[in-house]
Amino acid sequence: MFINRTCVALIGFVAACGSAVAGSPAATSDSALRARVERVLARTPLIDGHNDLPWEIRSRVEGVDLAIDHTNQPRPADAPKDWIGLMTDIPRLRAGRVGAQFWSVWIPSTTTGAEAIKTTIEQIDIVHTMVARYPQAFEMAYAADDIVRIHKAGKVASLIGIEGGHQIGNSMAALRQMYRLGTRYMTLTHTINNDWADSATADPQHDGLTGFGRAVVGEMNRLGMIVDLSHVSTKTMKDAIAASRSPVMFSHSGARGLIDHPRDVPDDVLLLVAKNHGIVMVNFFPPYLSAERARWNADRAAEATRYNAPPYDGLYIGQPERAAAAMAEWDRLHPSPLVPLSIVADHLDHIRKIAGNESVGLGSDFDGISSTPEGLDGVDKYPALLVELARRGWTDAELAAVAGGNMLRVMRANEAVARNLQASEAPSMAKIEDDKISPTR
Repeated sequence: MFINRTCVALIGFVAACGSAVAGSPAATSDSALRARVERVLARTPLIDGHNDLPWEIRSRVEGVDLAIDHTNQPRPADAPKDWIGLMTDIPRLRAGRVGAQFWSVWIPSTTTGAEAIKTTIEQIDIVHTMVARYPQAFEMAYAADDIVRIHKAGKVASLIGIEGGHQIGNSMAALRQMYRLGTRYMTLTHTINNDWADSATADPQHDGLTGFGRAVVGEMNRLGMIVDLSHVSTKTMKDAIAASRSPVMFSHSGARGLIDHPRDVPDDVLLLVAKNHGIVMVNFFPPYLSAERARWNADRAAEATRYNAPPYDGLYIGQPERAAAAMAEWDRLHPSPLVPLSIVADHLDHIRKIAGNESVGLGSDFDGISSTPEGLDGVDKYPALLVELARRGWTDAELAAVAGGNMLRVMRANEAVARNLQASEAPSMAKIEDDKISPTR
């Protein structure tokens, strides 16, 4: 999840997109590819591994009033600078043929302890409330078979993923209760280290997983909660895969072999994912996909710091109007590089090449990112991505696998391991205080 926030709604209108000229070879070809994709998605639920709508609801709506159409509303007068329209609503979910969605119950990484547990439960409650409010569109799912059944009923199977190990407050009991409330995966870290695992975007502190961290992985296996390795350091990835008795997932990450970004998965880890029979669900955030876009983002951040970085630095320190004007001129002279939908397909191709077809999936990060690839700006656009894969030669079976078949397999494997472990192991009583490495408070 990228922390920039957007406005919230769940019901909106989507204008039809243009198409190639009827009768042209391109139109005939695209039409045939779209028909193939439609047939695949009629049989196989399209499963997205990560969508941050619940925090958007929390931050922009009093209660959970999702019937307001905000999708095409003008920019609110009090909107933050990074305001963009919502990427998710019911009509677009249907247009995108979404069969199942893991809703992220993200909370800030700086919220810890008892407050983290409380806030996470509130986020879980938002998901349940949303599903109850719109029963014609959603139904809660807790297992792979639920997804298949709900998809056949024409609804979006709704699952819950925790986006950061800090959210359990270092409590195995809290982890278990969150599973009982519907959580089916947990990302081990978010953007900073927690008390038992290193993040991809923080200086190493624990050299991967601590002893308590490995115990958390073991208890997740026993529960049937999938271990999610997006956001974690490379060492944490390797430690967790070594510790896990179930297939792991990356709910929203790309291929580091294409762009050297720490949020993506290195090739040597992709080989481990293949051996583990796990899955990497590709993120749609442009700086994690395109090296050119990542450099532009870094240059822009450096420029903003150069103009105004209180309390000591910046050419226009303490003069926000002058800094804003200078930044606007920089933006005019340095437009953001466009990132096409095809780059997402490149990442899927690379992961399939290294880890195999059974290890690819889709994890958009919609409504948790501040920009998207061209042509992939909302939940209605998944078929366009699958058409691009079909154009590259992916078979119907391969399209079904990346759309949702691989995620169903990972879920079923975790469910089977959990049944066996629950028959032979008691719940973990491990405590953070047992770690040889002192936790950082």
